[in-house]
Amino acid sequence: MSIKFSANEIRFIALFENMTGAMVKDCIIDDENSKVTFVVKNGNMGLAIGKGGNTVSKVKRAVGRGVEIIELSDDSDEFIRNLLSPAELESVKITKNKKGEKIAIVTTDNTNKRIAIGKSGINIERAKLLADRQHEISNIILK
Repeated sequence: MSIKFSANEIRFIALFENMTGAMVKDCIIDDENSKVTFVVKNGNMGLAIGKGGNTVSKVKRAVGRGVEIIELSDDSDEFIRNLLSPAELESVKITKNKKGEKIAIVTTDNTNKRIAIGKSGINIERAKLLADRQHEISNIILK
Protein backbone atom coordinates (compact mmCIF):
# COMPACT_ATOMS: atom_id res chain seq x y z
CA MET A 1 0.00 0.00 0.00
CA SER A 2 1.49 3.34 -1.01
CA ILE A 3 0.95 6.29 1.29
CA LYS A 4 0.21 9.73 -0.10
CA PHE A 5 1.35 12.53 2.17
CA SER A 6 -0.18 16.00 2.28
CA ALA A 7 2.06 19.07 1.90
CA ASN A 8 1.84 19.62 5.67
CA GLU A 9 2.86 16.03 6.42
CA ILE A 10 5.83 16.33 4.04
CA ARG A 11 6.85 19.57 5.77
CA PHE A 12 6.66 17.96 9.23
CA ILE A 13 8.56 14.87 8.05
CA ALA A 14 11.38 17.01 6.60
CA LEU A 15 11.58 19.08 9.79
CA PHE A 16 11.59 15.97 12.00
CA GLU A 17 14.26 14.19 9.94
CA ASN A 18 16.48 17.31 9.86
CA MET A 19 16.19 17.87 13.62
CA THR A 20 16.58 14.24 14.73
CA GLY A 21 18.49 12.35 12.04
CA ALA A 22 15.84 9.62 12.31
CA MET A 23 14.15 8.33 9.16
CA VAL A 24 10.36 8.77 9.08
CA LYS A 25 8.28 6.02 7.47
CA ASP A 26 4.82 7.47 8.18
CA CYS A 27 3.23 10.61 9.60
CA ILE A 28 -0.26 11.49 10.79
CA ILE A 29 -1.35 15.02 11.67
CA ASP A 30 -4.24 15.19 14.15
CA ASP A 31 -5.41 18.81 14.08
CA GLU A 32 -8.32 18.09 16.43
CA ASN A 33 -5.96 17.03 19.24
CA SER A 34 -3.00 19.20 18.12
CA LYS A 35 -0.72 16.20 17.74
CA VAL A 36 1.65 14.80 15.13
CA THR A 37 2.50 11.10 15.10
CA PHE A 38 5.70 9.95 13.42
CA VAL A 39 6.53 6.33 12.64
CA VAL A 40 10.31 6.00 12.54
CA LYS A 41 12.47 3.33 10.94
CA ASN A 42 13.31 0.35 13.15
CA GLY A 43 16.39 1.22 15.22
CA ASN A 44 15.89 5.02 14.95
CA MET A 45 13.91 5.48 18.17
CA GLY A 46 16.96 6.61 20.16
CA LEU A 47 17.86 9.24 17.55
CA ALA A 48 14.27 10.47 17.48
CA ILE A 49 13.98 10.87 21.26
CA GLY A 50 17.53 12.06 21.96
CA LYS A 51 19.41 12.05 25.24
CA GLY A 52 16.93 12.62 28.06
CA GLY A 53 14.16 13.38 25.55
CA ASN A 54 16.01 16.50 24.46
CA THR A 55 15.55 16.05 20.70
CA VAL A 56 11.83 15.27 20.82
CA SER A 57 11.31 18.32 23.07
CA LYS A 58 12.96 20.54 20.44
CA VAL A 59 10.72 19.02 17.75
CA LYS A 60 7.61 19.69 19.89
CA ARG A 61 8.60 23.35 20.23
CA ALA A 62 9.32 23.63 16.48
CA VAL A 63 5.98 22.13 15.37
CA GLY A 64 3.97 23.78 18.14
CA ARG A 65 2.00 20.64 19.00
CA GLY A 66 2.30 17.32 20.77
CA VAL A 67 4.61 14.81 19.14
CA GLU A 68 4.28 11.04 19.34
CA ILE A 69 6.95 8.68 18.04
CA ILE A 70 6.35 5.02 17.20
CA GLU A 71 9.05 2.60 16.08
CA LEU A 72 8.27 0.59 12.95
CA SER A 73 8.87 -3.15 12.98
CA ASP A 74 8.78 -5.74 10.21
CA ASP A 75 7.11 -8.05 12.75
CA SER A 76 3.35 -7.31 12.85
CA ASP A 77 3.06 -8.50 16.47
CA GLU A 78 5.84 -6.18 17.64
CA PHE A 79 4.47 -3.25 15.63
CA ILE A 80 1.02 -3.64 17.24
CA ARG A 81 2.74 -3.62 20.67
CA ASN A 82 4.64 -0.45 19.68
CA LEU A 83 1.41 1.19 18.47
CA LEU A 84 -0.47 0.49 21.69
CA SER A 85 2.40 1.33 24.04
CA PRO A 86 2.45 2.19 26.96
CA ALA A 87 -0.39 -0.33 27.41
CA GLU A 88 1.00 -3.69 28.51
CA LEU A 89 -0.44 -6.41 26.28
CA GLU A 90 -0.77 -10.06 27.32
CA SER A 91 -0.87 -11.35 23.76
CA VAL A 92 -1.16 -10.27 20.12
CA LYS A 93 -2.46 -12.76 17.58
CA ILE A 94 -2.51 -11.93 13.87
CA THR A 95 -5.17 -13.89 12.03
CA LYS A 96 -7.41 -13.61 8.97
CA ASN A 97 -11.15 -13.04 8.97
CA LYS A 98 -13.67 -14.68 6.60
CA LYS A 99 -12.94 -12.06 3.92
CA GLY A 100 -9.20 -12.91 4.07
CA GLU A 101 -8.26 -9.62 5.71
CA LYS A 102 -5.56 -9.59 8.39
CA ILE A 103 -6.77 -8.67 11.86
CA ALA A 104 -4.95 -8.38 15.18
CA ILE A 105 -6.58 -9.82 18.28
CA VAL A 106 -5.05 -8.21 21.36
CA THR A 107 -5.56 -9.51 24.89
CA THR A 108 -4.97 -7.31 27.94
CA ASP A 109 -6.50 -6.42 31.32
CA ASN A 110 -9.07 -3.64 31.78
CA THR A 111 -6.60 -0.99 32.96
CA ASN A 112 -4.36 -1.50 29.93
CA LYS A 113 -7.40 -1.75 27.66
CA ARG A 114 -8.35 1.80 28.69
CA ILE A 115 -4.79 2.97 27.95
CA ALA A 116 -4.84 1.25 24.52
CA ILE A 117 -8.22 2.79 23.62
CA GLY A 118 -7.36 6.28 24.86
CA LYS A 119 -9.65 9.23 25.44
CA SER A 120 -12.61 9.06 23.03
CA GLY A 121 -10.92 6.11 21.26
CA ILE A 122 -8.12 8.23 19.81
CA ASN A 123 -5.27 5.75 20.48
CA ILE A 124 -6.99 2.70 19.02
CA GLU A 125 -8.18 4.60 15.94
CA ARG A 126 -4.64 5.88 15.25
CA ALA A 127 -3.28 2.36 15.83
CA LYS A 128 -5.81 0.86 13.37
CA LEU A 129 -4.89 3.43 10.70
CA LEU A 130 -1.14 2.86 11.06
CA ALA A 131 -1.49 -0.95 11.27
CA ASP A 132 -3.41 -0.86 7.99
CA ARG A 133 -0.94 1.48 6.29
CA GLN A 134 2.20 -0.37 7.42
CA HIS A 135 1.15 -4.04 7.69
CA GLU A 136 -2.23 -4.20 5.89
CA ILE A 137 -3.94 -5.20 9.15
CA SER A 138 -7.53 -4.09 8.64
CA ASN A 139 -8.65 -4.18 12.28
CA ILE A 140 -7.41 -4.42 15.86
CA ILE A 141 -9.74 -6.14 18.31
CA LEU A 142 -9.15 -5.68 22.06
CA LYS A 143 -10.22 -8.48 24.38
